[in-house]
Amino acid sequence: MQITPIAFDHPDAVKLSDEAQAEYRKRFGHDDLTLLRPSYFDPPLGLFLLVHQDGAPVASGGWRAQDAVAEGYEGGDAELKRMFVVPEARGRGLARRMLTELEESARRAGRVRMVLETGDLLAEAVGLYQSSGYVPTTGFGLYRDHPDSRFFRKPL
Repeated sequence: MQITPIAFDHPDAVKLSDEAQAEYRKRFGHDDLTLLRPSYFDPPLGLFLLVHQDGAPVASGGWRAQDAVAEGYEGGDAELKRMFVVPEARGRGLARRMLTELEESARRAGRVRMVLETGDLLAEAVGLYQSSGYVPTTGFGLYRDHPDSRFFRKPL
């Protein structure tokens, strides 16, 4: 297994993003409507990573720089996006390894805080973030006032 940087619009990244959206539809009844452009994940202001196993993409995650305080972000934020592990690869620690790599890359890029939004129905995601040192924070971004959203932060 290897974690590698990849363009957000690479076919393998698109495949996992589509699978993540299908999971959101199944659990919440709708897609994540956050606008994500491939350029948001271009270093040094972002990064998107993929894990391939036996030639197939099995996990993804990225961060993008956020400095727009008008939407509840703080200067120096890195926002975690599209963390996803395919069902057949879950329980192997891939998400935790991906999260660690994303945090380290954001820190190296000069970001000072990682923030994320997740849904309250994604208990496994909430557990991962809390066990990785993330604490609840006030809402930000598109879903800042959504009652089903949970927001977390962690200093880098």
